[in-house]
Amino acid sequence: MIQRQKSFEEGGPVLYLVPTPVGNLNEMTPRAVEVLNSVDVIACEDTRNSGQLLKHFGIHKRLIACQNFNEESSANGIVKLLEEGNNVALISDAGYPLISDPGQRVVFDVTEAGYRVIPLSGCSAFLNALVASGLVVQPFIFIGFLPSSENDRKKKLVEYAHYPMTLVFYEAPHRIAKTLRDMQEVLGDRRCVIARELTKLHEEFLRGTISQLLEAADDLKGEMVIVMEGCSQEKETYADETLVKMVEEAVQSGISRSKAVKDVANKTGVSKNRIYALVHGG
Repeated sequence: MIQRQKSFEEGGPVLYLVPTPVGNLNEMTPRAVEVLNSVDVIACEDTRNSGQLLKHFGIHKRLIACQNFNEESSANGIVKLLEEGNNVALISDAGYPLISDPGQRVVFDVTEAGYRVIPLSGCSAFLNALVASGLVVQPFIFIGFLPSSENDRKKKLVEYAHYPMTLVFYEAPHRIAKTLRDMQEVLGDRRCVIARELTKLHEEFLRGTISQLLEAADDLKGEMVIVMEGCSQEKETYADETLVKMVEEAVQSGISRSKAVKDVANKTGVSKNRIYALVHGG
């Protein structure tokens, strides 16, 4: 049965998804302030960080924590608050809720319970980085943070190695050099952009190839967005051995062989039956 939400024509409690500034507090929208002032409870990643933000805007509301490690219990608690007739706002420490931040389980449970989820427009670091990167903006795929271990990171990169669209990642300063080296090894020396300290005083965009950016990586600070050009599609034909290798790399990343065949077919446009026959010696 279809679930149809008319955000502003229905009554009853609401969960609002409220973006917060990634740096410059002047980017907090009047509507965001209005909504945060109107709700009964605000769910946030860190009550101390969010407390400072709310104090800046003169907002005094009950705060509850919603973090990755307690998201299941947080979701249950938020549904209960809605059942009791409360309006709730979900915010992250900076940027848009659910974008590499907690909230996915909350939204799933709230919508399953039949309550409205209303998103507000606002800040998202990866969009700032993407549109100012100088690389192709559409289509793109947002990946977020890669795994912290080198082995798992490389496996994940293999999954995206043949995607033709622009790739967007988040990364922390203490891992930026290691991540760039793994990207160069798995993806090749592609053009990319590092955007850091977005909307803050020291906002900076570094544009070049991966090898060029590696020369400056050790000195970079602040949260970063990496925007990477997609796999070149200049060659529209694929050698048999290339297709088999792509399947094997995908399998090594931990997925089943049948799914690997399907993924390679989707990425290359080559018939799934042809790839299946090649992999099985046909």
